Amino acid sequence: MTSHAGPGRLVLTARAENYLYGRQDLAGTIARLQAYQEAGADVLYAPGLTSISDIREVVRSVDRPVNVLAVGSGPAVAELAEAGVSRISVGGAFAYAALGALVEAATELRDQGTYGYLARTKVGRSAVQAAFAPR
Repeated sequence: MTSHAGPGRLVLTARAENYLYGRQDLAGTIARLQAYQEAGADVLYAPGLTSISDIREVVRSVDRPVNVLAVGSGPAVAELAEAGVSRISVGGAFAYAALGALVEAATELRDQGTYGYLARTKVGRSAVQAAFAPR
């Protein structure tokens, strides 16, 4: 595959988005993923799958790493790992969580003129410092 021909390693993730658009056809999704695998994809991704049995079937049907989108109604990380999932995507969830906190703080300041949000910044600041501290 040409994506692997250069000096840098490129990982090609191929997506079968049937489930995102209401086409819950597991056989069709697997067929697409298998076609992407044959074309040279490195990682296979079917966002929108939530059934652990469907996810297990996808993992069994391909020989590439499988990526799953984390959704509230989906299996927990440990269950996905046990099923053979290699990668979990969060989509925009982390960004939206952060933006939600930003909007909440700005709304408080604008509407109430108070600084209650400052107490919550200590948790975030400590978490960032711990996560990115030199090791």
